[in-house]
Amino acid sequence: MEPESRQDEVARLTAAVVEALEDKKAQDVLIIDVRGRCDFADRFIIASGRSDRQLKALAQAVSEVAHAHALSARIEGLEAMEWLLVDLGDVVVHLFLPEVRASFQLEHLWAQPESVRHGG
Repeated sequence: MEPESRQDEVARLTAAVVEALEDKKAQDVLIIDVRGRCDFADRFIIASGRSDRQLKALAQAVSEVAHAHALSARIEGLEAMEWLLVDLGDVVVHLFLPEVRASFQLEHLWAQPESVRHGG
């Protein structure tokens, strides 16, 4: 059996993170492929939570996925609790309160037609 390619690993990790976010009722989950436009990641996952408490639960769920994939997860933004960034290496997860997400508009800065929006 051939070793798994890096892109297969990124796809598996992305799917697991999205599933974990949806399990915790994240809203407006969006995957943005940033390969070739960003030198520190291949995918951004953007999602919203209704409260700082939910953001923390979403970040914890992403951390658990990282651990299951033998990755470390660095969480930034816990002081302000309105935009959490969880760095998984090739996948970077941005978790926002809705009004902060609207203010920063990351999806408009990075989105291209191949971005995939998930339920929520």
